[in-house]
Amino acid sequence: MELQKENKMGYMPVNKLLLSMSLPIMVSMLVQALYNIVDSVFVAMINENALTAVSLAFPVQSLMIAVAVGTGVGSNAVLSKSLGEKNFEKVNRTAVNGIFLSIISYLLFLVIGLTAVVPFYRSQTADAQILEYGKVYLTIVCVASLGIFIQITFERMLQSTGKTIYTMITQGTGAIINIILNPILIFGLLGMPKLGIAGSAVATVVGQTIAGILAVVINHKINNEVKLHFKGFRPDKGIIKQIYIIGIPSIVMQAMGSLMTYGINLILISFTATATAVFGVYFKLQSFVFMPIFGLNNGMVPIIAYNYGAGKRERLVKTVKLSIFYAVALMVVGFFIFQIFPHTLLQLFNASETMLSIGVPALRIISIAFLVAGFSIICSSVFQALGNGVYSMVISLIRQLIVLLPAAYLLSKLGNVDYVWWSFPIAEIVALMLSAFFLGRIYRKVIRHIGEKV
Repeated sequence: MELQKENKMGYMPVNKLLLSMSLPIMVSMLVQALYNIVDSVFVAMINENALTAVSLAFPVQSLMIAVAVGTGVGSNAVLSKSLGEKNFEKVNRTAVNGIFLSIISYLLFLVIGLTAVVPFYRSQTADAQILEYGKVYLTIVCVASLGIFIQITFERMLQSTGKTIYTMITQGTGAIINIILNPILIFGLLGMPKLGIAGSAVATVVGQTIAGILAVVINHKINNEVKLHFKGFRPDKGIIKQIYIIGIPSIVMQAMGSLMTYGINLILISFTATATAVFGVYFKLQSFVFMPIFGLNNGMVPIIAYNYGAGKRERLVKTVKLSIFYAVALMVVGFFIFQIFPHTLLQLFNASETMLSIGVPALRIISIAFLVAGFSIICSSVFQALGNGVYSMVISLIRQLIVLLPAAYLLSKLGNVDYVWWSFPIAEIVALMLSAFFLGRIYRKVIRHIGEKV
């Protein structure tokens, strides 16, 4: 009878639990990765300036996702820990405050969409057509971004209670709707008006909105462990602080990723524009390796947070060990694919001989970092789940901005673009050492004492 009263995260065999919670998210993230490529293909069919305009919108869209996901990660960890502690009143207050924060975040990007889009594009280009395309696209994406904030918030709510299969449904539905609507709205198929680049933006926000509505409905129907009551709601400063102690490092880490990408592009373009194209292709390709790891992370975090709150040290430790094993295994597979099939991967993007000459060594060199990256990625999420997100932020800062960018710049001075790619394995080795150090520290200070009598 006792098992029936407890969430599955507290009693299901750890390996089965981890796989059952992670696999649905991994699948949905792979669908998202596929959408990112397909979306770019359709936009490129308009013309190259349209593709450029969408590409230039990446920093703002990336920041939007960073804020939504970071807030969701914080809410997820606090909610799961409260669930493990059987503090159901706090579970409900955390959920409601998480929704409140998602709406506040949306309002921020609504203001950005109405006031900052044109200045943002003018800081990057003077081309009138790109400016016009960018203004139309990014304004729609920002002003109608409520859907993505609601979607991510309610998906994290489902993840925090172990119902990850439903996030596969919501994310998959949103991505598929987006993929279907893109050509219809861009080119005016099936009797619809031809909207051009605006059609791509509309397809994006419609997919996000439908996914968000679906996530809300599923939570209401299925997620019985979270009761949402808004009557008499007042923001809870204590809970909001707990959410952002965990969430802000995640937001900052993703923001640093955008800054790193910008810096690497500046270094590469000093050699040739083809080098920056290779880097862009690499990012699309590596998403199919890293997305499953991030899905594993999303399944792992609520298990760790729940068992941390429930005082079940052995289950927590086993979850961490299994997650590291699976992450490293997936990365090794990715490494061998990049080593053996770089030509094939690049030809997916109709690579020229020049791109192949730069891209083949690039993929082989950068993918060396895969061999150690899996460990660091899992450790980063473990730190967040245990309320020590600052460790993750420090590692990300050192890896991307203190090691990778300076190393890339110094290596570029050797006069061969191939040397620049070595900055990635160098930075990842430093991240590995830092992750191991912080994991040992958090084990001694936190994990080892879980379940002890006070």
